[in-house]
Amino acid sequence: MNIIIKKHLLLYKGYKLKCSIGKSGMANFKKEGDLATPKGVFGLGQLYFRKDRNKSLKCKLKKRVIKKNMGWCDDIKSKKYNQEIYLPFKYGAEKLYKKNKIYDIFINIKYNQSPVVKGKGSAIFLHLTNKKYKATKGCVAILKKDFLKILPLINRTTKIIISK
Repeated sequence: MNIIIKKHLLLYKGYKLKCSIGKSGMANFKKEGDLATPKGVFGLGQLYFRKDRNKSLKCKLKKRVIKKNMGWCDDIKSKKYNQEIYLPFKYGAEKLYKKNKIYDIFINIKYNQSPVVKGKGSAIFLHLTNKKYKATKGCVAILKKDFLKILPLINRTTKIIISK
């Protein structure tokens, strides 16, 4: 069974959860920095998490602890575009270890990954939001309590379908 994103809802295995999407809505043709969530069917990558803020996570995906020096390259000038990197880094990158809690737990959505097309968009994640459900820069975001409800049900074959 796949995760379905429609407007501001995440539908999965009987759950109907409110979610945030990109500030510019959904796009068929995403570009770096356009603040849009890409439409399509995508696989899910690893689960990343802050060990200091999460005790035990029940999950069937490969897990990766977020360290202070980790980031994700969003600079089209870099060969590491749309990949996890280590800081310091001479190109533009988003820090994964944040003060705010949005990346305490996230799953990499395999958008623009094989092959990576420079400028097509990077760092599309299923991550956390707060009760305000503020629009994202292109990711999908849900409350932590909702993330923890669906996380044990997600496996390596689960896909995410993002549609209007």
